[in-house]
Amino acid sequence: MRLVLATMIVATVIVCFSSFLPAAEASEIRGAWRAETYILKAGGQHQVGGHIFFTETDWTVLFFVLGDDEKPKRGSGEGGTYTLDGEDLVLSHLYLLTAGQEVGSLPESPLRMEVKASADAATEPCRAVLDGDSMTLFFPSGNHMTFRRSSH
Repeated sequence: MRLVLATMIVATVIVCFSSFLPAAEASEIRGAWRAETYILKAGGQHQVGGHIFFTETDWTVLFFVLGDDEKPKRGSGEGGTYTLDGEDLVLSHLYLLTAGQEVGSLPESPLRMEVKASADAATEPCRAVLDGDSMTLFFPSGNHMTFRRSSH
């Protein structure tokens, strides 16, 4: 009987503690983050301008890849819902608007516009590394983008 009671208490503590942790971690990502650099797996780094925003359940990003003349050459607006468990960030893509010129090793991107229902949305498993007021998102492509917190 004592073993059963002890097991129930331990299980309750683990469930309560583990359900508390993701909420605390998710709250760290909420707010606005200013885009800084886009680093490509194949090599190359690009200056970017824009923001990514996280609410309790939704995300939206608007960013531009800048050319050597610091003018926008490519742009992307995306959004949807997300889940975060530790560093495991899964972005659901409900909205997409993208277009742009070739920039370095980034190929030309023809105009694309999409609106999807939740059931049809593509998901993108990423890794989000937060370090104080900086965040790096590592994408499945091997590319990653750095951000600096601009508001909570």
